[in-house]
Amino acid sequence: MAQRKKAKAGAAKRGKGAAKKATRRKASNLPAGISRIDQPSTRTHGYFVRVGYHRTKDGAWRPKHRAFFGDASHGGKAKGLKAAEKWLKEVSR
Repeated sequence: MAQRKKAKAGAAKRGKGAAKKATRRKASNLPAGISRIDQPSTRTHGYFVRVGYHRTKDGAWRPKHRAFFGDASHGGKAKGLKAAEKWLKEVSR
């Protein structure tokens, strides 16, 4: 009950039509096209690489080339990232 009162009080201070403050994501040090995936529920840890986007028949954009570089299959995070960067360099030639 107390939380609702606090939430209402906070909304009143901002005004009726005021938007919430936008949160900013942490800047990534990864090269463009490489994303880190850490999903413990499915035991998926590694780097997903996408490059060369094209438009499909239904109008959606999809990557032409994509690959996953798992930590376990490449011997750790650092080696997985190195393999992903090497693959990205080869494909984008």
